Amino acid sequence: MNDQRPSPDQLLARVQAAETQARRGKLKIFFGYVAGVGKTFAMLEAARREKADGVEVVIGYVEPHGRAETEALLEGLEILPVRSIPYRGVTLREFDLDAALKRRPKLILVDELAHTNAEGSRHAKRWQDVEELLETGIDVYSTLNVQHIESLNDVIAQITGVIVRETLPDSVLERADEFELIDLTPEELMERLREGKVYVPQQAERALQSFFQKSNLVALRELSLRQTAQRLRRDVDSARQEKAAVAPWATNERLLVCVGPSPTTAKLIRTAKRMAAAFGADWIAVAVETQGRTAPDAAREQVARHLQLAEQLGAETHTLVGSNVAATVLDYARSRNVTKIVVGKTAQPWWKRLWRGSVVDQLLEQSGDIDIYVIKGDTEAQPRLQPPPPRARHAPWWNYAATLAVVALCGLIGALMHAFGLSETNIVMVFLLGVAFVATRYGRGPAILSSVLSVLVFDFFFVPPRVSFAVSDTQYLLTFGVMLGIGLLISALTARLIAQLQSSQEQERRTAALYRLTKQLSEVAGPEFLVNNAGQQLREIFDGEVVIYLRESPPLTPDPSPPKGRGETFAPAGVDRSESLDLRFGGSTSIAQQSINGVVAHWVADHDQMAGLGTATLPNATALFVPLTGSQRTIGALGVRPKDPQQMLDPDQRRLLETCASLIALSLERDQSVLESHQAQLQVQTEQLRNSLLSSVSHDLRTPLAAIAGAGSSLLQSSLSDDSKRELVHSIVDETHRMTRLVDNLLDMTRLQAGNIALNKQWHVLEEIVGSARARLRRELADHDVVVSLPHDFPLVQVDGLLLEQVFVNLLENADRYTPKGSVIEITARTLTAPGAVGSTITGVCIQVADSGPGLPPGTESRIFEKFFRGVSERTPDQRRGVGLGLAICRSILEAHGGKIEARNRSGRGAEFLLTLPCREPAPQVALDEAAATRT
Repeated sequence: MNDQRPSPDQLLARVQAAETQARRGKLKIFFGYVAGVGKTFAMLEAARREKADGVEVVIGYVEPHGRAETEALLEGLEILPVRSIPYRGVTLREFDLDAALKRRPKLILVDELAHTNAEGSRHAKRWQDVEELLETGIDVYSTLNVQHIESLNDVIAQITGVIVRETLPDSVLERADEFELIDLTPEELMERLREGKVYVPQQAERALQSFFQKSNLVALRELSLRQTAQRLRRDVDSARQEKAAVAPWATNERLLVCVGPSPTTAKLIRTAKRMAAAFGADWIAVAVETQGRTAPDAAREQVARHLQLAEQLGAETHTLVGSNVAATVLDYARSRNVTKIVVGKTAQPWWKRLWRGSVVDQLLEQSGDIDIYVIKGDTEAQPRLQPPPPRARHAPWWNYAATLAVVALCGLIGALMHAFGLSETNIVMVFLLGVAFVATRYGRGPAILSSVLSVLVFDFFFVPPRVSFAVSDTQYLLTFGVMLGIGLLISALTARLIAQLQSSQEQERRTAALYRLTKQLSEVAGPEFLVNNAGQQLREIFDGEVVIYLRESPPLTPDPSPPKGRGETFAPAGVDRSESLDLRFGGSTSIAQQSINGVVAHWVADHDQMAGLGTATLPNATALFVPLTGSQRTIGALGVRPKDPQQMLDPDQRRLLETCASLIALSLERDQSVLESHQAQLQVQTEQLRNSLLSSVSHDLRTPLAAIAGAGSSLLQSSLSDDSKRELVHSIVDETHRMTRLVDNLLDMTRLQAGNIALNKQWHVLEEIVGSARARLRRELADHDVVVSLPHDFPLVQVDGLLLEQVFVNLLENADRYTPKGSVIEITARTLTAPGAVGSTITGVCIQVADSGPGLPPGTESRIFEKFFRGVSERTPDQRRGVGLGLAICRSILEAHGGKIEARNRSGRGAEFLLTLPCREPAPQVALDEAAATRT
């Protein structure tokens, strides 16, 4: 009786999935085949029902498209404000993700799941916004049309002639908790278009003549219905697993055909294909490898060929492993909700079926609710295969000779035991031990021979009358029978254990190889490193030559000499060169040096099918090629030629090769996605920086330019007095200086960021640098009291005088801009010391620039040093705001000197900036006059 209870691993997986699902929000998709079928309308109706039941519902983003009935459903629902993003002269309305996360409702509506967000948004796609909402536990309602599914993109383009740019991965649909189809007949939809209920009349007429043709609508509707049916099928499978149902649920037919090495299997597969087509059902082809039994190479090759035929006919193929063929097939069939099993009629003689039973009989007896179809096949002519080369092993005669030696040794040991008076039972144990040894060392055949010879030797030498096969006591016949039976059982069980051990070791080898490959691919980045590491690992796994071709667009002008380490780019006649394959690994191998292999690689990448050595497609190739298929598309081809070509006829080896190819493709896609994400992030940051720069510069240039223009216009009037003209000229000069400082800040920031400024460090008197800065700003600082207090013995500082002067200019100008008139600005300095061998040593200086203004807003103490960050002036909140580069330039200059700058609020009122500069060598001693060290 089969135990149908779920395994502990299955139970643990279910519990973990349930815990994850409990923390995650629920996603419901309202699905349709085209715009206008009523997805948004149905979503709003469902939302209103939820609100009536007491659920907190918020509209995150809904596009009513000017439809009155849709807008009416929005009344009474809370609507979050949208983000307005200027883009190329227009203003785009986008969903505000941060506002939704802050509001955190129970249910939020986000229309148009496949929408592409505007530049500058956190995510490139709206479905990514929805994923973030779901991760925080917020339930989401959204809408989707069938043409936006990524896997159907090429099908939609072929049907409608329109390439849809906005798509989302199929995995988003698979993770959706609910899936509701909103359907409408094409005739009703076209009538709605004519009535202007979908688009405005002019746009509706154009739509009816192009995308909304009836032929397109019928095809799109079928695709949407099929997608919904597939979703329902997955829901049925999930429900069966949750209930741990043993019997299949016949909600949809699913066939399973049993594949074996028999020549009649080909007809069986074709019959199963016709039955699946007649039932409109999916079908699966499975082969079973029996544990403890190693099938001959010819049989394994035949099974591989039959599975390949099933794949070509559209079946899903699998190779199962189990001790009982019938039980293994039935367990798998129940797990896949199979309703019908197709099996070939057995060709075993009646006496074998009576003695050992048959797979067909066991299936019929144990199938339960699953229907069994027994088909008689016809033998087909099979192509003659080249026999595999002999393997290096001991010849069979040597194994049998060694068996004779082991039995003789057991007989000698038995004679010694008999001489010492031990009983015959102990001698029997010695012979059984010899049988176990032979079975372990030499296999099933020698073990059977050992069992028979042990009985004969025991009878001839140890059973009276000795040295004769005659038996005086008939009880010994039972002893012989039990001894022979136990010997045969030991040989069978031992051989099975050895076969299972070898199978486990082979499985462990493959698992370890996949682990090493996965580990190597996860530790490196960049396509070159990924491909090289993968190629080296595959050489070790398959013990042969490996080549990897990747799709890469060629340069605009062909390079007659490819770069070192690159091979030839193969593109057969009639193939677009933009989709050619570039050899990325294995350029020195004989595989890559044969142009036929490049053609095969290109065919494999284009058709996403295995080809080459040992297949029916392009068999003249010297290597077996498999496609590198990622989650989005096929990105290249992988070719392998092991030292033993027969190795790739093993279906297990082919599956291992396909798994490795899939890992490589996904790793390359992951690397490309990381690169694209980084580039997109840089682009967003660059766009934000550009917008900030344009906004700041346009404002700060417009103000002085307006003042200069106004003053110049006034000067043209002849009625002005000389004093008025002088004042206007001073205004023009001041605004010109202001523009000059703005441009200088921009240029300084550019040079500092690029690292193009070389410091000209000299010993300077700090008071002179401060005095020069005050002189440059004498007009701006006229309304402030600037107090400079320096110790009379303050040392010289080794700095770039011009750059440090710019620091003080920026700090003083900043203090003037953000403090009221008549306030005091203080500049003080002190030395930083550390204990030394003789007294204390000066390690640096600390300069403080403090004002008595309103201070810094809490939390901005570090942000004010960022580029384009601007505060609001208390004195003139809307005017004379800087570009936001002054303090960023100060920080860059201080860091170039090895120092730092910090900002904080004073204990009373105002802000202070602390400048720290290191002293790496003793400064020359210069004493300042104490009276001159204090200036006001």
